[in-house]
Amino acid sequence: MKALILAGGSGTRLWPLSRKNYPKQFLNLHIGGSLLQETAKRLLKVFPPDAMIIMTNSEYKFHVLSDLSGLFDDRPLSRNIILEPVGRNTAPAIALGMKYCMEKLGCSEDEVLFISPADHVIRPPEKFAEYVTHAEKIAQKGLIVTFGIKPLRPETGYGYIKAGSKKHAEGSQEYFDVEKFTEKPNMETARHYMQEGNYYWNSGMFAFSIGTMLEEFGKYAPEIRAMLDTSVDELVSNFHTMPEISIDYAVAEKSDRMAVLPLDIYWNDIGSWDSLYDMADKDEKGNVKIGDIIAIDTQNTLIISNKRLISTIGLEECLIVDTDDAVLIAKKGETQKVREIVNKLNSDKRKEASEHLTTYRPWGSYTILEEGERYKIKRIVVHPEARLSLQKHYHRSEHWVVVRGAAKVTIGDKEIIIHENESVYVPKSTLHRLENPGKVPLEIIEVQNGEYVGEDDIVRVDDMYGRDSK
Repeated sequence: MKALILAGGSGTRLWPLSRKNYPKQFLNLHIGGSLLQETAKRLLKVFPPDAMIIMTNSEYKFHVLSDLSGLFDDRPLSRNIILEPVGRNTAPAIALGMKYCMEKLGCSEDEVLFISPADHVIRPPEKFAEYVTHAEKIAQKGLIVTFGIKPLRPETGYGYIKAGSKKHAEGSQEYFDVEKFTEKPNMETARHYMQEGNYYWNSGMFAFSIGTMLEEFGKYAPEIRAMLDTSVDELVSNFHTMPEISIDYAVAEKSDRMAVLPLDIYWNDIGSWDSLYDMADKDEKGNVKIGDIIAIDTQNTLIISNKRLISTIGLEECLIVDTDDAVLIAKKGETQKVREIVNKLNSDKRKEASEHLTTYRPWGSYTILEEGERYKIKRIVVHPEARLSLQKHYHRSEHWVVVRGAAKVTIGDKEIIIHENESVYVPKSTLHRLENPGKVPLEIIEVQNGEYVGEDDIVRVDDMYGRDSK
């Protein structure tokens, strides 16, 4: 059995903390590690590292490597990352993962794949591992297993699975035929589902043999099935022609080979700020407080502060999320509408939709401290023994001041070492490179000046991370 982790989503429902350039699967939400890290640790109880494949995109590749490098041996991890050229939803992603397993890992059509999103919280992991093992045995019978979560409350934010009346058993584990899938209902319908008792939340996790899914793609998504007759390289090259469709719409809602395996464990897809509130530890007044918070006469409220002190008085049933450049204030129960804010930001072409003030790179990160017409000030952090690309800028000069560590600097044909409280000047159109030769993080302040200080004014001549020339 192989595990395919889907880690390419943009996570807009947790804006402003989660954004396109740094989505929720890489966030540490005070649960031990990032959601991707917790997913990998959970699956390591069933799968060896080289049986786990991570599906993501080129923008997130180095986030994946950074998150998982401490958990996996670098060799199988690097080998088993699949980069989607463009986002095409879960059905094409799963198809690409299947082809990769067959061509690159030598899997037969009898191999069972377990499909897992990268951004769920599931507890306890030991019991979940038992469910995955049961699912493998059910999938070997030619069925597509979907994992249903026993509802804890009427919920309008999840899709539902209706279990049929016929009960089956795999050892001590019961499972059911799927009667139908239902999209996110209104509250009245959700209450009815709770009363009926045979409805489950749709978790988005599946298990099936490669051969079974090939047959079902042939029946219900022939355009996807046809592309699986090509090589992995051809499939990647033509991935943009794939239909943009979820595995639910493409196969699950149409197939007569669906089985639902009910999970009686804690599950949370962190699909909204309300979901995060439900999961998090609370004080005696029902408040979730992360950061520097003073809450007076405040109850049942989520408050997250990044750097600033947040003080509240007389609030109930609210959510406050503070980041460096944006604040979200909402009533609990209304946070599914966060997507409307993101849509508005995108339509207005505002960078807050996709970018944080801090941007992560394979070599470290940079934070924009101040910017205006013809200037920008950054704090740059470079990991030990890491280096930026050899590059130049046509429209700006740069001045670097080291505030921590030692920097190895290349400017033109000269190479120097500068230490704390020392500085160097980089003229326009001059090839340069910044490196950290030391054992501690290098921190510098960069001041840019010029007629244009956009991030796309960069020409890479040499880059150890294989990034594009621009």
